[in-house]
Amino acid sequence: MRIISKKLLGVGAVALLSSALASFPAQADQISAQAGNAKMAAFDIVHANVEASDNWLTFKMRVSEKAGTSKPTPTGKLEGSDVFSYVWPTKIDSEAVGFEKEQGILSMAITSHPDFDDTPLFDENGDGDLGNDGTVWHSHWVVLVPDDACGEGALKVKDIPAGATPKLPATWPGLPILIDSPGYSPVINEQEVMVRVPFRNAKELQGVAFDGVTSGLRVNESAHAPLLCVVDVFDVASGDLSLPGKVE
Repeated sequence: MRIISKKLLGVGAVALLSSALASFPAQADQISAQAGNAKMAAFDIVHANVEASDNWLTFKMRVSEKAGTSKPTPTGKLEGSDVFSYVWPTKIDSEAVGFEKEQGILSMAITSHPDFDDTPLFDENGDGDLGNDGTVWHSHWVVLVPDDACGEGALKVKDIPAGATPKLPATWPGLPILIDSPGYSPVINEQEVMVRVPFRNAKELQGVAFDGVTSGLRVNESAHAPLLCVVDVFDVASGDLSLPGKVE
């Protein structure tokens, strides 16, 4: 993660994220990747794209095989537990989904984490209990920023400082990080992970840069900031997180 995040973030200053990301050229609408770059086939990216229609953004990622079949091993507690994810980092401004403006790298993420539930409004497994289905693949908007406390050059989901009251989406799940739990259900088959996101005037985002990443995150052992760090990058569609894709 060290080389990748520094490639993306330049000097690593959060205030410079937008300009740093803008410096990378967008060379293709979709991103094709060579198979065999990840140890687990379920996270071995071969293709990533984002499509815009009138009121929808559709995020798609193809892997070598067995998409969605690998999930974290339960630990029995929140602290130190793992999160597996399929992620589309974008240059969409964080304000567009309900956060404050220019907070970091707005990313759509499809995640699984058996040790906690962070979608308190939704019952993904349909058993009538809203708080026991974190292992079921589900969607989030997250804002990523660098933090060396997670490891030199590493990224995290941005923390909310104690006492701060930032603007947050209506479906923020109450965690002290910039995360949204909007309830968009992913569709996963043998080789593809896909999620459709309602988005007003989505076609205005055509040409916006994105990338595709599969990764592992971990909750801090102390359950304090930094709360959720990226600790393992399984694969990156572009190879260097340069966001070469463009929303179609």
